[in-house]
Amino acid sequence: MPRVKISPALVDRKQLDVEIARVRDLDITALRSRWHNVLGRPAPPHLPRHLLFRILAYRVQANRLGDLDSQSQHLLDRSATPEKAGKKAANGQRRVDVRPGTILAREWNGRMQRVAVLVDGFAWNGKTYPSLSKVAFAITGTRWNGPRFFGLRDTPVKESSA
Repeated sequence: MPRVKISPALVDRKQLDVEIARVRDLDITALRSRWHNVLGRPAPPHLPRHLLFRILAYRVQANRLGDLDSQSQHLLDRSATPEKAGKKAANGQRRVDVRPGTILAREWNGRMQRVAVLVDGFAWNGKTYPSLSKVAFAITGTRWNGPRFFGLRDTPVKESSA
């Protein structure tokens, strides 16, 4: 259920700040109780005090000022979890999503190999393969990470010890 208010009343910023300050002063037991009252379910037991406070403060503001619109919420729902995004950034990896109709090219043993991206797989030399790794195996005869073989995934940058 969206929490966007249709015609928001004028918000008293001082009153909002006072309410957030009250939430900040609660101990963890009171924060968990407040969570249950505001969100209608028990607080996750693993959440530390500072996260309980931040989420409750956000909810207080969203209830008063209006929440994110549905388009922004949908965008955030589709994004990767912070853990996955952090691991990608730490490893220096970048993943490229290819759309059907894209032609991937790679030179192998002096010959240009072209692969068409299909809705249900990849086409090479008149055959359809379920993954780029299978195509790379068909081309080379050895196991390869398909996205890496076609240059769709960066290799992590190694620091020199100079």
